[in-house]
Amino acid sequence: MTATAAPELDRTTDDVARRAQEAFAGLSLAAPALRAEALRRAAAALGDHADELVAIAQAETGLAEPRLRGELKRTQVQLRLFAHVVTDGAYLDVRLDEADADFVLGPRPDLRRTLWPVGPVLNFAASNFPFAFSVAGGDTAAALAAGCPVIVKAHPGHPRLSERVAELVAAALVEAGLPSGTLQLVTSQDAGIALVEHPAVRAAAFTGSQRVGQLLAARAAARPDPIPFFGELGSVNPVLVTEQALRERSDELLRGYVASVSGSAGQLCTKPGFLLVPQGTAYDDVVVAAAAQIPEHRLLNPSIADGYERRVAEALGVDGVRVVHRGEFRRDADGQGWATPTFVAVGLDLLRSAGPALLDEVFGPFSVIVEYPSGAELGSVVAELFPGNLTLTLHLGSGETGGPVGLVSQLARHAGRILLGGWPTGVAVTPAMQHGGPWPATTTDGTSVGTAAIGRFLRGVAFQDAPQELLPPPLRDDNPWGVPRTVAARGESLGW
Repeated sequence: MTATAAPELDRTTDDVARRAQEAFAGLSLAAPALRAEALRRAAAALGDHADELVAIAQAETGLAEPRLRGELKRTQVQLRLFAHVVTDGAYLDVRLDEADADFVLGPRPDLRRTLWPVGPVLNFAASNFPFAFSVAGGDTAAALAAGCPVIVKAHPGHPRLSERVAELVAAALVEAGLPSGTLQLVTSQDAGIALVEHPAVRAAAFTGSQRVGQLLAARAAARPDPIPFFGELGSVNPVLVTEQALRERSDELLRGYVASVSGSAGQLCTKPGFLLVPQGTAYDDVVVAAAAQIPEHRLLNPSIADGYERRVAEALGVDGVRVVHRGEFRRDADGQGWATPTFVAVGLDLLRSAGPALLDEVFGPFSVIVEYPSGAELGSVVAELFPGNLTLTLHLGSGETGGPVGLVSQLARHAGRILLGGWPTGVAVTPAMQHGGPWPATTTDGTSVGTAAIGRFLRGVAFQDAPQELLPPPLRDDNPWGVPRTVAARGESLGW
């Protein structure tokens, strides 16, 4: 293992933070071309070692090889996508207001504003995406693109994979010319907590449980100098289906629902935890037949199996819950959990009265079918029972698009991504993607997927009447980085 990727056992937490702080001095001023090349080299390094990395990931997570190879490709795409973002330069949002003695509101000084990297970022890796939301995942890619060194807190569910990825990526970044210490790895819970509170760390990102995320967010907020904490904490992702949509394509919708709940054993943050259908809908036969075809799948680690077993027991223990299909759950000799999907059904009134026992997320292959009465205001139901989600999905029948405009606007208040058809499990890595949402889906507004994710690790800085030689490169007259800029020239009216 190279020095740049050594775990914290080899160094104190202060050493890790100091190295990140030292790296920031050079990384924040590194030319876009250099940062972009470093990200592309990191992507290439992962691809060069794909067979090795996928084999380690399979052994540690139990995820299938095709899923892991696809996820590794996604991780490479994310790195290359942010290389393009850096090269393009629009993310800096550079604005130049030339000095103007005759400005309508009085003499205007020379003002130049850009977005600047916040400083070293602490990234808590997720368990369910050992590549795409882990050491070299989207949070790391966005922070590096912004010009921030990254300290990754490895997830204990895939320790060997984390160390190997960190070794490969850290070496690629240094070989490209970035400072040593640009990417570092720590492995213990104590180190992660200490770094949240360390003055050198200027922002943190987290993907995981609501309980742990809230604890870390509280520590970040309680610092003498509070820092931004971008936590993705969970989501139940309700799917709403109209009566007409069911009349037109009931079997197709129900089979799609079962597949979406069951993919990767339901261990996805966008899994539909609830399907809302009109009261009296006939769904049992299709759901049971589709669920019976789903083979058992290993849960990621014993801790997740414990949580899944506990939450399913809580849900099934609610009086009045009807089991549509009871999946299997077992433990192997290593204590790993294996499961097939379980589906239950309730009425809307029972869901309300059951409270957290049914409404809280079940991380795994479990979902609740909710029957709503005729005339129910679905927007009000969502606002009352599902106030904050990563996604909300609405399935309409043909010709229904004119009526629910108000409903769609209501849904947009309660989720970061609104799907009109389709299924939420499948997050496209594209510039327009939004993967975030109102509390409790995330701790703060932002996205962890798509090119807008870089904004979480930037802050605005304006320079007033600064000499050219003291300005950062994107604000100088000669624009050495060649980034796009918005210029308010002297004498320009700006619509006054």
